[in-house]
Amino acid sequence: MWRRLSKFTTNPYYLLTGIFLVWILFFDSEDLITQYQLSQKLKKLKDEKRYYLEQIEIVKKDREELMSNEELLEKFAREKYLMKKPTEDLYIVEE
Repeated sequence: MWRRLSKFTTNPYYLLTGIFLVWILFFDSEDLITQYQLSQKLKKLKDEKRYYLEQIEIVKKDREELMSNEELLEKFAREKYLMKKPTEDLYIVEE
């Protein structure tokens, strides 16, 4: 067993290959840890993209609904932007 181990440690090709592999796996700018972190970040960004695309669809649907219904548009403007008619008084009740 020791002969086999010494064969690998004394042969320059095995030694250089081992050093090269260690360098690539741990010390290079594109090492395993960095690749893992980047893949996790990519996954998170894809999840965020999916969430925002869903929110865009919801807003488009709500906008289409508001633009097609005059009463709903007035209700939305009164609730969201506190708009009122010139002859009305507006009271804001905080809960």
